[in-house]
Amino acid sequence: METIHIQTESKHYDVYLGKGVVNELDAFLTSHFPNMTKLFIMTDETVAKLHLEALRSALKRWDPAVFTAPGGEKAKTFEVYYDALTQALENRLDRKSIILSFGGGAVGDLSGFVAASYMRGISFIQIPTTILAHDSAVGGKVAINHPLGKNMIGAIHQPEAVFYDVEWLKTLPAQEIRSGFAEIIKHALIYDVKFYEWLHTNIYDLNKLSTSELLESLKKGIQIKNEFVSRDEKEAGIRAYLNFGHTLGHAIEAEMGYGSFTHGESVMIGMIFALNLSRELLGLSFDLEKFIKWIKGLGYLTEIPDKLNLENLLSRMKQDKKSVGGSVRFVLLEEIGKPVLQPISDSALLEKLKRFSPRRIDS
Repeated sequence: METIHIQTESKHYDVYLGKGVVNELDAFLTSHFPNMTKLFIMTDETVAKLHLEALRSALKRWDPAVFTAPGGEKAKTFEVYYDALTQALENRLDRKSIILSFGGGAVGDLSGFVAASYMRGISFIQIPTTILAHDSAVGGKVAINHPLGKNMIGAIHQPEAVFYDVEWLKTLPAQEIRSGFAEIIKHALIYDVKFYEWLHTNIYDLNKLSTSELLESLKKGIQIKNEFVSRDEKEAGIRAYLNFGHTLGHAIEAEMGYGSFTHGESVMIGMIFALNLSRELLGLSFDLEKFIKWIKGLGYLTEIPDKLNLENLLSRMKQDKKSVGGSVRFVLLEEIGKPVLQPISDSALLEKLKRFSPRRIDS
């Protein structure tokens, strides 16, 4: 088992990473929360069918209530958030109760926001079941979606711990593996050229990842995430660099319809666009063609879907949390491991989008 210590201004906590770490959860709860009153598991339909009984078995001393959300981004609506709060009230959770967030990034976002807002804030623990959640489970960003923007209603609410059992990952479909691994590649690009080179050299088939390759990738991704959140918990500065690829990625995800196109696959297209901009605007020296060949081999799409309107994408990007005064700001790279924030005008951005999608006949 690997233990990665996360340090933020508001809270320090540990990520427990490895095979079978969920079996340590019961003892952790007993030792860290001797006055705990109730446990409340929040999960989704898919994870509940696959893994809920195993989690219950690991919680030897407890009989938790369970809230089951729809799968994926459908969990992050006002209606589901309201239903979760209602069930928490019906089960008489109090300030010494603990929420267990059991699932992927969407469940983690929903659970964390419920925990942040219920009785003005109660404790929660992240139990990720996806690769993507190596990013979202660490750092305290919790939120739900609005039809006009992803993650626009939320809070910063750190978990008490993260129990990341890689055994849960064995049931992930190929699309979800790609979605999660895109964030690992992002972490390498914005922070660690040696890690990026290791990934490029060693990872060539996401469906044949060894346990050791997966553990190393997750560990490095979490450590890099901590490098940013430990110095900038509230995203007043460098934490924004973690949004590399997300400005366009979130716009694609929203325009395709949440749940129709995965987060990570959308972000990968956003990263390619940002790398293009970085070469053009900042003189980034990077073999983008080699990168695209590699990620195509991993199964990623590399272009904006043809059905999407570029004007609509621009409008979505202007609504993004990272925009300031209506100006779209992109995370770009001066070199691998050296990100910067760059504002781009609407007209320039639309022109660059058109050149990024040369076969598109409509705009």
